[in-house]
Amino acid sequence: MYKTILVPHAGTIGGDVALKHAIFTAKYSSSKIILLHVVEEISHPPSFALSSSEREKLLKSITNANDEMRIAMISEMEKRTKICKENGIESSVKVVIGSAAEEILKVIQKNNVDLIVMTKRRKLKGIKSLLTLGSVSRKIVENTSCPILLMDAEKK
Repeated sequence: MYKTILVPHAGTIGGDVALKHAIFTAKYSSSKIILLHVVEEISHPPSFALSSSEREKLLKSITNANDEMRIAMISEMEKRTKICKENGIESSVKVVIGSAAEEILKVIQKNNVDLIVMTKRRKLKGIKSLLTLGSVSRKIVENTSCPILLMDAEKK
């Protein structure tokens, strides 16, 4: 039924719970899993009062910090692909820098994703919960037509 399952994973316990559900689903549908982590880019502070060399140094530091976070998360996500492999599930890792919602939507389109398994943070019930989803989960729900398994990140 599903060929490609996307698990946007923030490196949290909630993301691990979503991954477990994706693995369960993948076992019964012979799916592959894409683990996606988006490093939210450190924004550039106003630098109009800096000299050009100071500005370049600041921007280089920010770029280096973003790259270091990306490299660290590749290692973290690779640990989770081992869990997939242990369960006989093909998986791949994508770690990108950018806006979470925008990058998730790009991966959905580029990879013909059939199912998204992700967590949300809000705790409201009923229709209010859909209207008050976190900005990332809300944008995904509003801008994609594939099924989404949206899980509570704070469930105990």
